[in-house]
Amino acid sequence: MRKVSVTEQEAGRRALREALVAACADAGASVAMLYLPDPDPTRRVLHLTLVSGLSREFAAPWSRVGLDDPVPVADAVREGRPVWLAGQEAVARRYPRLGLVLPYDFALAATPLGAHGTAPTGAGLVLLWPGAHGPDLEDAERKALEAGRGRLTRILVRASGDGCPILPAARPVLVRPLPPPTPGPAEAAAAMAFVRRLPGASCALDLNGTITFITPEAADLLGTPVSDLLGSLPWEALPWMDTPTIENHYRAAAMSRLPRSFTTPRPGGEPVRFDLYPDNTGISVRITAAGDLAVSPEPFPPGAPGEPAPSRATALYPLMLLAATLTEAAHARDVVEKAADQIVPSLGAHAMALLAEEDGRLRIVGHRGYTAAHMADLDGTPVRADSATTHIMRTAAPLFYGDRDEFLGAHPDAVIEGGMEAWAFLPLIASNRTVGLLILAYSHPHVFAPGERAVLTSIAGLIAQALDRARLYDSTHQLAHSLQTGLLPRVLPRVPRLDVAARYLPAARGLDIGGDFYDLIRIDDTHAAAAIGDVQGHNVNAAALMGQVRTAVHAGAGAPPAEVLARTNRLVTDLEPGLFTSCLYVHIDLAGHTAQLASAGHPPPLLRHARGATDLLSPPPGLLLGIDPEAAYTAVEVPFGPGDLLALYTDGLVETPGRDIEEAITDVARRIDAAPAARPLGALADELVEHAPGGAPRTDDIALLLLRATSPKKNGV
Repeated sequence: MRKVSVTEQEAGRRALREALVAACADAGASVAMLYLPDPDPTRRVLHLTLVSGLSREFAAPWSRVGLDDPVPVADAVREGRPVWLAGQEAVARRYPRLGLVLPYDFALAATPLGAHGTAPTGAGLVLLWPGAHGPDLEDAERKALEAGRGRLTRILVRASGDGCPILPAARPVLVRPLPPPTPGPAEAAAAMAFVRRLPGASCALDLNGTITFITPEAADLLGTPVSDLLGSLPWEALPWMDTPTIENHYRAAAMSRLPRSFTTPRPGGEPVRFDLYPDNTGISVRITAAGDLAVSPEPFPPGAPGEPAPSRATALYPLMLLAATLTEAAHARDVVEKAADQIVPSLGAHAMALLAEEDGRLRIVGHRGYTAAHMADLDGTPVRADSATTHIMRTAAPLFYGDRDEFLGAHPDAVIEGGMEAWAFLPLIASNRTVGLLILAYSHPHVFAPGERAVLTSIAGLIAQALDRARLYDSTHQLAHSLQTGLLPRVLPRVPRLDVAARYLPAARGLDIGGDFYDLIRIDDTHAAAAIGDVQGHNVNAAALMGQVRTAVHAGAGAPPAEVLARTNRLVTDLEPGLFTSCLYVHIDLAGHTAQLASAGHPPPLLRHARGATDLLSPPPGLLLGIDPEAAYTAVEVPFGPGDLLALYTDGLVETPGRDIEEAITDVARRIDAAPAARPLGALADELVEHAPGGAPRTDDIALLLLRATSPKKNGV
């Protein structure tokens, strides 16, 4: 791919901006968001590149979305289908995290961008409508959405075809909606005269909540000069309005585009009533004295001296979103990714790193915004060394450095990565112990006011709990995986005139340890035995029984198949594990070109003949092992000559809720049938496992054993 110039990128993004604004206006939507895929195809991430009708603060927490996250645009792009949410109830029901953080009334449509007959672009479009929208899209809205989707798709496809694909922006670019007609001087003067004649007081907010216009009457009612209010956020300019409740009213109006009213007390005066009237350009506010209207008493927060602290309400939303997000983090790497997705854009940070102590040294758990080289230098630092990071681990006291001079004054030998100008070093404390360290770096000098320090400390506490839990999960998961794989054969034996391929995939849920197993036993140069089985359950007991069953089968190899299963059944019954086991045992005579099979309730194997047809074998099913010690088993003999292929598998390969198992087995047989006779068994095994119908996450183990007889001249493995 040729190098793309900045001019080409800007031209492409300009075309996307125009198409996005037009799509939003034509569909009558209030908000439009365009997501582009990460340039690295191995990273399953969507980046919010363009946003219209929404403030940067609202957009920041959603600026980076994983393709597997429970978010509408991720589902739309991943599954290649549109997602429609008709209102607040639908959002809360289908996407609880989104409903928790944005409990407002709006309708949403998310759709992937792609053209019929072409590969999908990996991009996604999201449109929001006001809360008064009906339960379904109207025909005109649906046509406008499809037209906008097509136009955006064509721009992306054309740019990619020209060798200059449009890349996601480093941070979301705010695109202004189509403006209303600009009034002439006379009309503007008449509008101002109209406002002045109205009783009461008025002001206007932009979509970010900033006061863009206020009448002197409103300033008098609020008790603050006009000059102090213009260009500020109400809950920052007026300490008595710094409550989550008041900002939540603004957020609700901005997201739903519906009128909203509330009354709140003010220090030393009567309550004040605010009536909010939003549209796509901002919010008009009527302010009136509420007289003796009853209001719920709220304590007035004292004004913090010195530098103004960030709004308590503003700080609440990153905390809520982070708390909701971290509940879905199972592994330590998930904690890093989800925390970075939320706090880096929400708090205006430039970079983040998570470290943990291992054997007296600091180890990098993950990072965002730092270079790999800088993190490599930090990785392995002894905890006893003298640095800001190790100081945190020893004292559990946070450190804040507002600029480079302050940092170097405290740590003269510190190596600073380019572009970093301010830092927060925060201990991660869980169960009254320091489990790690969070570093936040800023690209400009930063004043850490007391309120912000409290917020950052709270965020570190949330991350600490999630990281401690995730690292325990990772350790336990690794132990379970080691136990599981340790009970399976590391290497299958080489058997003359027999090609073999085996695959095992554990269930992808929790810490479950499965009981699926397979084995190949070389008896002599012309005889071999194969076995496959599935112990009931997913736990340590199932894995332990699996090992005992495999050992028993291995010990009995060479005896007739029915006898091998009968002996193994008596052993399993004597153990009284409370678990049952299916098993299929095959005795292969390579010189006589036959195979004898006996089954203990196991899924039937498939046999593809050298001539090309694939049959479903049906040995008598027999009773599961471990139920009746006197159970008898019956063997059947089938031809197994050069070129014949036998497929043994567990039910994880063919069984999924809602699908007929016979249909799934037929699908496997069809794939085996279609494979070229000379295709390597390993490649065929990979294909069969890849197309297993279990979905994601997989809820059952998969074991697969493929056996193909060859001519005496070939000795494959």
